[in-house]
Order: sequence, then C-alpha cells, then structure tokens
Amino acid sequence: MPANDAEATRLVRAQITRRYVDSTMLDVRVMHGVVYLRGVLAKLRSHPDIDLEHEKEVIGHCLRGQHGIREIIWEATLRT
Repeated sequence: MPANDAEATRLVRAQITRRYVDSTMLDVRVMHGVVYLRGVLAKLRSHPDIDLEHEKEVIGHCLRGQHGIREIIWEATLRT
C-alpha cells in the first residue's frame, strides 16, 4: 500500500469515528485515492435515534473535501 493510501486510510477512519455510528464491522480501504467502504455500518446503542443514511451522507461529504481522496465507493449495509 503506498504511503498516500495508508495516510488516507487513517484519515477516513478518523472521520468515521467522529460520527455516532458503530463502524467496528466496516472495512476501510483506500487504493489510489479511491475509498472503499465495505461491511456493516450500524447505530450506536447510546444513540438509537440517529439516521444512518444522513450519517453516511455527512461522512461522504467530509471525505470528499479531503486531500488525496478522489472517489468514495459505499458497499456497506446500513443496520438500523
């Protein structure tokens, strides 16, 4: 994995952990500036009233503004 992709992967993980979502079953990969999010994105038990679709949009918006990220591909299931 090139250094830029490793740095981008850390950045993506940091952005996701700032949101009120459970990403423990979410696989994050960055290859040549393309972010692949696979697995399951779920609600935190402590925040059962959040809208996962909205959180997904916010995460995507935050990531698109980051240097080195060209595209985001969501292959994640939202578990409500």
